[in-house]
Amino acid sequence: MVHEYSKQPWKGLYLAFEVPATLLVRLPVWAVICALPSVLRRSTWSWRHAIALALLRRVSTTAALVGGFGVVPDYRAITPAKDAEGVWIDGVPHLVTAELKVWSTLSGVESIRIPGYWFGKKGFSHVPSSPVQPGEKVFIFFHGGGYTLECAHPVGGTANIVRALIELNPHTPRALSVEYRLSSAHPSPDRHPFPTALLDALAGYNYLVNVVGYSPCDIVAAGDSAGANLALALVRYLVEHRSANEVSLPGPPGHLLLLSPWADLSDSHDTPGSSSLTNTLDFLDDLAKAFLGPHGLGMASCNRYISPASLYPSVVARFNGFPRTFITAGGAERLLDQIRTLKDKMVADMGADKVTYYEATDTTHDWLAFPWDPACPATLTAIQQWLA
Repeated sequence: MVHEYSKQPWKGLYLAFEVPATLLVRLPVWAVICALPSVLRRSTWSWRHAIALALLRRVSTTAALVGGFGVVPDYRAITPAKDAEGVWIDGVPHLVTAELKVWSTLSGVESIRIPGYWFGKKGFSHVPSSPVQPGEKVFIFFHGGGYTLECAHPVGGTANIVRALIELNPHTPRALSVEYRLSSAHPSPDRHPFPTALLDALAGYNYLVNVVGYSPCDIVAAGDSAGANLALALVRYLVEHRSANEVSLPGPPGHLLLLSPWADLSDSHDTPGSSSLTNTLDFLDDLAKAFLGPHGLGMASCNRYISPASLYPSVVARFNGFPRTFITAGGAERLLDQIRTLKDKMVADMGADKVTYYEATDTTHDWLAFPWDPACPATLTAIQQWLA
């Protein structure tokens, strides 16, 4: 169910039906149903919260079907913004080696110039001074959206996360959000499958270290949902090839922040009673097909970069050498079981002292993107303590 109605006139016709149907029919029905104990509401949710989530589920499904709403900034140009500053990030074909080079060749993709957007804490400039102040930390952020939706620009739906993160610690006043290329598949043209986003993430990280001048130990690699999957893949590449002779890679970041990470694109967690099948009030849709492209769905069942939390024995994902990590999960999200598996794997390899896990009771996927979610303040406080 990826962009089935993304082309005109079907997109216009679908939205012409969907919008009034939701506003005039679904919303009144939800208002009545959510006022009573029902399948649309957990006992801890307020009436207003239950309706907001029902609407979010509908909007999320519609966005997946039509390919988003309006014109969304992408990798082809820098779009001006009031609360961020765009920069061009050069491609890094000279840093691509080993399996990443093979996968890139199979997918017919290469590292190119892409935009990134600098966000600055209130009272700070968006772009850091040159040279960077000693000890100043920075976020490199990768947005969610199933690798097929959203953007790094401040108009994106996950920009609220970036704005919140840079206010948490005076020593981490800025974030670079990377405008990685999005995947698409039929009925849209087949574009930018794995490992395109990883190539772009590598370019963004190299820009922070070798252009701006940040020390790797002062970088917090962060992402939500698919963006967290991308942050994991980037760190894995840097860790696994830190001693490679054929390329000179920057060292891995000092910190890793994973917000509702999409850590298993295979079906290994889709078992009876699992969160992926029982947490039906979440708003996630399956968007893996476009991302996997010519590699096929089987690639998710055997690739440690794509599905590091997979339960299949064919995925051997180790986390030795990974930086200290903070992981969030919602108790009502479909990805809950795979996130718990990821946490257990990381603890086994890294030790419990290097992995901090935060699970928000009865909370759905990626809640920090929605400031109205009641779980946001406590979650941000926990991240703030971890950053200190």
